[in-house]
Amino acid sequence: MTDNFDTEKARASAWFRELRDQIVASFEGLEDSHDTGPLRDAAPGRFEVTETKRTSDDGSDAGGGLMSVMRGGRVFEKIGVNVSTVYGTLGERAQNAMAARKGIPGMKDDPRFWASGISLVAHMQNPHCPAVHMNTRMFWTPHAWWFGGGSDLNPCIEYGEDTQHFHNTQKQHLDPHGAAHYPRLKEWADEYFYIPHRNRARGVGGIFMDDHNTGNWETDFALTQDIGRAFLPAFVPLVEKRRVRDWSEADKEAQLVHRGLYAEYNLVYDRGTKFGLETGHDANAVLMSLPPLAKWI
Repeated sequence: MTDNFDTEKARASAWFRELRDQIVASFEGLEDSHDTGPLRDAAPGRFEVTETKRTSDDGSDAGGGLMSVMRGGRVFEKIGVNVSTVYGTLGERAQNAMAARKGIPGMKDDPRFWASGISLVAHMQNPHCPAVHMNTRMFWTPHAWWFGGGSDLNPCIEYGEDTQHFHNTQKQHLDPHGAAHYPRLKEWADEYFYIPHRNRARGVGGIFMDDHNTGNWETDFALTQDIGRAFLPAFVPLVEKRRVRDWSEADKEAQLVHRGLYAEYNLVYDRGTKFGLETGHDANAVLMSLPPLAKWI
């Protein structure tokens, strides 16, 4: 059995909100600074922020969060940055949809849970700018707790130097926690973000972990924080470099087809999507990862 972890829960929830605020400010700054290249004369995009609420079967409060979505910006065609803290009890279907630790001893007798995290997916206007995904989270039950998360890059037009920068930045943030973390989390991302029915990865990888619990909450929280801190320096320089490039109809076609691949993965395989829907979270928030336009050929 774990204790209630009230202090740890509060710290984790506050950190995910702080990271959300940093990302939202950074991305609105990218919109404001885009004064060269395609769509430079369009109005800079802004996030629409909606409070999400979740209720238990008996109508009692079960937490919620903030859904922040930008549509039709100069740089971002659609991006969602969600943060939430939810709690309640897990039904059988929700337990089966858990991303980690199925069949926890004692869960059926005491199915209480608490979960908090940040989730981000960005679809870009310019096909030369890569799409990206990031999330970090903490999960607690009376019987176990763990962290999870990571980020991965999803270009429709790959630039090797961009892929290298993305991975190098993540490695720099993970190495202080131990040299074994980056190769392990990179391999995990390669396995997780793979689309079996297409026999290919959905992007160029990144880092990913789930069910992370060394027994030392402070150590594991620090690692999770640095996974989050790695995101902006890994991604923003790529956007700044590529957003000024002109694109062709063929480039846009490649982007739309690649987005179809992304949608297939999130709807068929992504465990976070399944868990969010099974636990009754706001469907619009859960499905904000889907692209605004996509194409299948």
